[in-house]
Amino acid sequence: MLARVANDLFWMGRYIERAEHTARFVNVNYFSSLDAPNKLSQSRPFVLNSMYAMVNERVEDESELIEEDVLFNIGLNPDKIYSIISCIKIARENANSSRDLISTEFYESINKFYHYIMSYPKDTFVKNGLYDFTTTVSEHTAILRAKIRSTLLHNEVYALIMLGMNIERATQITRIIKTKFDDAERAIGGYTNPIKNSYEWTTLLKCAESYDMMRRLYRKTPTQLTTLEFLILNPDCPRSVMNSINQTYTHINQLDSLKLHSTNSSAFFIGKMRSEYEFKTIEEIQESVKKFVEDTLNNLVKISSKLEEEYFNY
Repeated sequence: MLARVANDLFWMGRYIERAEHTARFVNVNYFSSLDAPNKLSQSRPFVLNSMYAMVNERVEDESELIEEDVLFNIGLNPDKIYSIISCIKIARENANSSRDLISTEFYESINKFYHYIMSYPKDTFVKNGLYDFTTTVSEHTAILRAKIRSTLLHNEVYALIMLGMNIERATQITRIIKTKFDDAERAIGGYTNPIKNSYEWTTLLKCAESYDMMRRLYRKTPTQLTTLEFLILNPDCPRSVMNSINQTYTHINQLDSLKLHSTNSSAFFIGKMRSEYEFKTIEEIQESVKKFVEDTLNNLVKISSKLEEEYFNY
């Protein structure tokens, strides 16, 4: 396989996953604020700035934010690389360049998704279409994942796409944790310990589609400790960082099992990160959540860079 094609498959998976997490974060963050227990978490500037923080655009003076502009930039602005429309546009372009390696069913699904996004009216989206748009984006990405799993051969093509998806999922979940942790520090609720019992932990779990399963496992209201433990260390949670790293390790091994023994390879680095997280405790993470989150994001960037050097450098 050409390195250029491998790169397109990898980034197609990443952009599909990125679009889904951005859409769900905007949806949950926007509508959950209506039920928030304190005025700051309910305020529109606070919520809009949180959305910008997720895409690395947080502003200092959030009072100047205009709701329609923020929603348009994140959703349908083709000039913003982080927007949902840009993610799907790039994913579809990558699918075009690897058309002979993917199934007709998958290509038709991503093509249909692309035309839905491109034809969605801006005015409708920024005024009253946010819920419809973001929900449909989440549904379409779920269809794409199902088509990938059920119609592609589980060979190196599948491994490259899933490698991209899982690295991006770990990245996006970590970014969501970082954003909501900052929100929890800023929001002041009527609790004895605002940061540990903040409403933002419930919002965080909903952003990761993990609220119901977390409640089923712990059988109590989410706290900082239980939420972080579930979304970072629980290998059975499909949205957790640990689960994504495990999946990444599986797929890199599928590409080239021999490189697991080379200390300078991406496979070795992924395996090392996996081992460190496997034996990490939530108490260690609690000591400095921000540092842990930053280290995780940096490690994921290093993995992506090493993959590019080994497989996509053309």
